[in-house]
Amino acid sequence: MSSRLQKEVELAFSSEGALAKSIHQYRPRQSQFDMAMAVSDAVANKHNLILEAGTGVGKTYAYLIPALLSGKQVIISTGSKNLQEQLFFKDLPLLLKMFSVAPKTALLKGRSNYLCQLRLEKNLQNISKMSPQVVDELIKINQWASMTKDGDIGNLTAVAENSATIGTVTSTKESCTGKKCAYYDACFSRKAKIKAQDAKVVVVNHHLFFADRLLKDTGFAELLPEADVVVFDEAHLVPDVCINYFGQQIATRDIDRLLNQVIDVYRTELRDTIQLEQLSQRSLVKLSHWQNELLEAEVTDWRQVISNKALATQSWDLLTELMTILKVTTEHVGRSETLDSIVTQLATLIGNLQSYFECHDQNAAYSVEPSGRFTMLRVAPINIAKQCQQLFDKNTQWIFTSATLQVNRQLKHFADELGLGKAKQIILDSPFDYPNQALFCVPRHLAKSGQSAANVNQLVDVCTQAINAAQGRTFILFTSHHMLQQVAIALQRKVNYPLLVQGQASKQSLLNKFRQLGNGVLLGTSSFWEGIDVRGRLLSCVIIDKLPFVSPDDTLYRARAANAERSNKDPFQTISLPQAVISLKQGVGRLIRDEKDRGVLILCDNRIVNRPYGEAFINSLPPMSRTRDLDTALSFLKRIP
Repeated sequence: MSSRLQKEVELAFSSEGALAKSIHQYRPRQSQFDMAMAVSDAVANKHNLILEAGTGVGKTYAYLIPALLSGKQVIISTGSKNLQEQLFFKDLPLLLKMFSVAPKTALLKGRSNYLCQLRLEKNLQNISKMSPQVVDELIKINQWASMTKDGDIGNLTAVAENSATIGTVTSTKESCTGKKCAYYDACFSRKAKIKAQDAKVVVVNHHLFFADRLLKDTGFAELLPEADVVVFDEAHLVPDVCINYFGQQIATRDIDRLLNQVIDVYRTELRDTIQLEQLSQRSLVKLSHWQNELLEAEVTDWRQVISNKALATQSWDLLTELMTILKVTTEHVGRSETLDSIVTQLATLIGNLQSYFECHDQNAAYSVEPSGRFTMLRVAPINIAKQCQQLFDKNTQWIFTSATLQVNRQLKHFADELGLGKAKQIILDSPFDYPNQALFCVPRHLAKSGQSAANVNQLVDVCTQAINAAQGRTFILFTSHHMLQQVAIALQRKVNYPLLVQGQASKQSLLNKFRQLGNGVLLGTSSFWEGIDVRGRLLSCVIIDKLPFVSPDDTLYRARAANAERSNKDPFQTISLPQAVISLKQGVGRLIRDEKDRGVLILCDNRIVNRPYGEAFINSLPPMSRTRDLDTALSFLKRIP
């Protein structure tokens, strides 16, 4: 029997409903209606839902309308700031007006997205020591600070988004002085949290949601209200976010920062304690030497480090040195508020570092990742299903949706990964006419996949022909930075269309330039495979260098593979293949964004047609027309106006 909510939603999407009355030339879409009814059923009958909605289904309205009409406490979590802002500033206001409902709404981002008035003031006090460019940027930020209502740094347009100056004036946990701050009542981050606590509908991102959820589990103050319904849009990102939050990260940059802060305290406040500077300098030298040794050894797995006697000895020597500086700084607690804060942070960091060095958890991967002149140490659980089962409590309805969740027409991989085997699972295909709108080409006679000169030359040749046929208007997506750089250098000599290469500017700047040019060619790696929406004739061709399998040397993959083998499972079939399918679907999803788009997808990896597992990829992709003949694909491109 239909619930009140389901009847209201059914009416909303009908030819006589609010959407038809408010949207010019509104046409009901069966797949959008089916999704809205599935979400309504989950909310009304209190069950969890996993739903893949192909591109063009219109999933945003399909979950927002039932959520709003339910009158329940709702949290919408997205994978990107762009979608977060689109939901809050565009979609939500339209629907609230359309349905004449007025729940309190709030947009909440992580604290680093908000201006810190205290940090800005401190920077302005030291302006005489700064470069002219930084001074100019600080003045612009100060002018904006006097006008902004929410302090959201994303609305600051006078300073480049990738400016280093912005990072010196945003809110951080380490710099926050709480109620002692002169700006406590006016604090933008604090006001955003208060507004979220009072709202009926809150829009957040996945990272903030899980950070808040784990705070609740540890008994600390939470940011978000208890929700009746949580909707995860871009849900394919949730497993990786969970791995990140259930694990632990130690940045050696933080150790470096704290040691330098101890030196600053000696020089500005505690001139009678030269030992603070001497020990800190000694620790900084040891830290730098240790990081260089790790880099030269090219280790990615901490277990490789502790099996190397020389590296293991240096690691424990570093820890001993840090414990010494902690002991000495602790003796001066009470003499300096700044030092007191440093001691607390240093104690936590050293405790985490010792736990990491001991490497006791057999169910976790311990990875070592270079990050510029610093290093990131990560502990990642190899199976998050049990933690997720506890996290996704039964008092809330959990709804997961994305255009890329299914593998080989099943949602089992996603459900099992998050411990959601009992959730209802639905796949709704895209309403686009893929057989006529898109052509999928895997050229014949491709060299065996790899990084050889033959691969590079072949890829450059395919790209050159496709770019010329499409008159620019091409994305080239890579699985490695090395291949991207090689192809970018070669293409500069071969094509006359503007090349936009990842790393030349920020992601958003490159995309804006691509849209402005109208005939650009954009080359990017993983961050350009998803969350990018270029519609119409601006993008006619997407080229992918090879199937995006995770490296077999990846530390987390190796740990998860070993765990799968212990359970008599095939690591390739249960881990590597599903991840690669979902990643490929993300890249393919850049091509056709609306019902009028036409385009060609070229995959330069013949494993998809000559290996048995290729069928899983093909079954998971939209039903595009297919060809092995590159000339046929080029002809299709030339016919796109």
